[in-house]
Amino acid sequence: MASIARCLRAARPSAFAVVRSSASRTVAARPFSVTASNEIRKYTKEHEWIDLAADKKTGVIGISEYAAKALGDLVYVELPEEGRTVNKGDAIGAVESVKSAADINAPVSCKITQINLVLEEKPGNLNQVPEDDSHGGGWIAKVQVDEQGLQDFETLMDSEQYNEFTANEDH
Repeated sequence: MASIARCLRAARPSAFAVVRSSASRTVAARPFSVTASNEIRKYTKEHEWIDLAADKKTGVIGISEYAAKALGDLVYVELPEEGRTVNKGDAIGAVESVKSAADINAPVSCKITQINLVLEEKPGNLNQVPEDDSHGGGWIAKVQVDEQGLQDFETLMDSEQYNEFTANEDH
């Protein structure tokens, strides 16, 4: 941490010197923009989600926040097998909590390309950040999606439909 601070202190004076020396001339500002994420998230009635990338060839699978809350504190996660090809609805893993256990089902037909090994050591990540697909998040698997998987994807619920579904499930 100290080395980062030294680097910043060393950079700061020269940065200000550039600003002072360029104050008399006009510099064209380059606009900064952020491209919105092109991922599309959809949900199953069994409370799994999938983020499909813009290329519609890859995705990330996890369980919903609703499912994580309903399960309670997770103590064990059985991860899918890398390289395995599965059909929509196939059990790809399981979660076990202090309350119950549940299968994790494939939301679409796909091939498992990577699993979140962090969950083996920290199954609680699924409780803390179940819908986070970043490195330390609660995602279960990264997948490759084929034509059948794309067709399956189209039958899933978007976030608005899923929220309505879970609201009705609570009654």
